[in-house]
Parts: sequence; C-alpha cells; structure tokens
Amino acid sequence: MPNKEIENANSLFYHGTKAKLKPGDLIEAGFNSNYGKRKQASYVYLTATEDAAIWGAELAQGEGPGRIYIVEPTGAYEDDPNLTDKKFPGNPTKSYRTKFPLKVIGEHKDWKGHPPEQLKAMLDHLERLKEQGIEAIED
Repeated sequence: MPNKEIENANSLFYHGTKAKLKPGDLIEAGFNSNYGKRKQASYVYLTATEDAAIWGAELAQGEGPGRIYIVEPTGAYEDDPNLTDKKFPGNPTKSYRTKFPLKVIGEHKDWKGHPPEQLKAMLDHLERLKEQGIEAIED
C-alpha cells in the first residue's frame, strides 16, 4: 500500500456514515460494508473533501441521520480505486482507503446535505447499477 501519510500530512480527513461514534473510537475494516452487497469490508474509507464525506453520510446503510466525523488515519492509505480509476482520474475527490483503523477526532456537525433531487438522482443511479449486477465497491 503506497504511503500517502507524508504527502497529506496537513490534510483534514472525514468519514461519512450513519454510525454514532465518539472521539477516540476506531473505525475499522472487517465489518459489513455500507454499500453494495454489504459484504465484509477489507478497507475503511476517508476523504479530504467535505462533499465526498456528505455522500458517504447520505448513502450509508442504517437507521438514523448521516454523520460526518473528522478522522485521523493510523497507518498508510492509498487512493480509492473505486473512484479514481473509474470515475475521477487524478483523485479530485481526495478519496482514500486503508486497512488500518481511522481514529475519530470529532464530529463535523456543520454540513448541509445535497439537494433532494441530486440525492434522488444518485440513489436512482446506484439502483440501476445494482440491477445490472455492478458492484459499487470493489474490495
């Protein structure tokens, strides 16, 4: 796994989810994914953009409101190939994945979700992919 730690040492990282967490909690791989077939996740995901974290919070499975946490990677991380190789070459979404836990530093509460029509369009798109047998996350 390439070491992005030095390259992004001053970045603020986010993780969008519906899980209720507190500072000091660890977000770890090995649990069921929030996406696709909900298989056991080999990675945890983080981003340096609020918009990507908002999508994570809005699209996560589960009950309750979406939440965005400020996180700190505890080890090396790499570009998220689910986005960078297929949709956004060059990683403009600043999306990453890691096999190491993410440490919750705090909750980012001052965020605004996407407009309802934009969220619906994304959910419809994901449903079409599902119907075609296309997995949203390749682990």
